[in-house]
Amino acid sequence: MISTLLKTATAALLLGAACMAAIQPAQAAGPKDGKKYKIYLSLSYSGNAWQSEAANIVKALAATPPYNDMVELKEVISGADPQAQISAYESMIDAGADGIVSFPISATALNRTIKRGCEQGVLFFMYDATVTESCAYNVSYLSSGFGENSAQALVNALGGKGKIFLSRGVPGNSVDQRHTDGAKHIFAKYPGIEVVSEYYSFWDDRTTQQETAKALAAHPDVQGIWAQAGEYGAIQALLDKGGNLVPVTGENSNGFRLALADPAMQAKGLTGVSAGSPPAQSGYAFKLMMEILTGKRELKPTNIEYPLPWVPADKVKLCAGEKFEDGCNVFPKDRVPSSFVTEVLNPVLLPELNIDSALNGTPVKGATIQPLPAEIVKAANEPGINCGRCEAAKDQYKLTKVAPTVN
Repeated sequence: MISTLLKTATAALLLGAACMAAIQPAQAAGPKDGKKYKIYLSLSYSGNAWQSEAANIVKALAATPPYNDMVELKEVISGADPQAQISAYESMIDAGADGIVSFPISATALNRTIKRGCEQGVLFFMYDATVTESCAYNVSYLSSGFGENSAQALVNALGGKGKIFLSRGVPGNSVDQRHTDGAKHIFAKYPGIEVVSEYYSFWDDRTTQQETAKALAAHPDVQGIWAQAGEYGAIQALLDKGGNLVPVTGENSNGFRLALADPAMQAKGLTGVSAGSPPAQSGYAFKLMMEILTGKRELKPTNIEYPLPWVPADKVKLCAGEKFEDGCNVFPKDRVPSSFVTEVLNPVLLPELNIDSALNGTPVKGATIQPLPAEIVKAANEPGINCGRCEAAKDQYKLTKVAPTVN
């Protein structure tokens, strides 16, 4: 059970870190038959930096002792068609999977197959995106409020009025839907905010740049952009257009964070906040699954909340090394690509990893798997997102990172 003293995800991680010393490192010998655990990494949509990093850190963890001697990991990419991922799941189940770590393309279409797998003893751990089948574990930051908090930050920056773009993700995915629902809930409170263009950018810098350029051609007087992943592409489109920049709220790309802290960009009018989806969720999901399989943790299927990153422009801090240390949260532009998603690292949950783990899927020399904090944070009910027959909390879209500064 979650301690009633834990009011926020951050508090949970801090307490969990204090508990780490009481938990012994995983030393299980593997399945009873002497074979390795058969784990599948199932991606649906792929092709952007976020998805590559999320996959790479699972690969790096699986290659880190003692998991390197315990895990047989296979990656399957099925694309954006739900039926293709259903077929992939079915093949994994029939092949005797012990666990499936997955980014699901749909919150509901996969449910029947997931349930069949659960009945055969397969552990399903979803990361970032979620499903409503109750036998699956969902590890996601969706209920921590990216959409509503980033929307309020943009409203505050615009003084409650202005023409804006909405740069969305992948159509039909629970992540995109939850983000957009939260953002629109906030924008609807302000009659002065006018959404003049809404488009899908598939969480990709290049696509975002192209789609934002199209929107700018029709609405060159835009005054703000609310973006999901791919937000650095929106800035590139603004720079290509010429003239002043506008407030942009987005996710966690290295290029975006560096731009937010760049005095030259600020002088052109750029402001905003970097929040959004951490690829680290995949590694957290994988380690939770392995702790269950190896008998180090007892946990029934549930929805688990990952904390929402929140880095305003004045809180961007350059890292000197290969990890998040001393409060740093962005890397030099000559060390990683602009599309590199910085929140792939987590010093509490994934201390085994570094930049190369995320870029190449390689384990860190000399590293060993460290136990996770004892406590987890249970995610709130999100009907149609992480649960089926359930009711949302009355304060579903409450603000947790920013307060309104305009009426």
